[in-house]
Amino acid sequence: MKTATIPSLRVEPELRHSVESVLEEGETLSGFVEQAIRQSVAYRQAEQAFIERGLRARDQARQTGRYVEASAVVEQLQSMLDAHKSGTADR
Repeated sequence: MKTATIPSLRVEPELRHSVESVLEEGETLSGFVEQAIRQSVAYRQAEQAFIERGLRARDQARQTGRYVEASAVVEQLQSMLDAHKSGTADR
């Protein structure tokens, strides 16, 4: 597969200096931007998948008429959080 380029991006000099100031040893500005783009794409894909699962769950609940009270969900999540914090969560 051929590689492609991302269009140049014009930024204020202050932003460029800020980015350059956080680069790690041997890291390039191009590498930093590529990593940021990859992370952003992965985040948006996960967000989109989350929304799609929620919409499917909503549709399924409407079809079956089976709903779970919000308070029950919050209670279960709180129990999971408490178990995790106390170190008793299943792993």
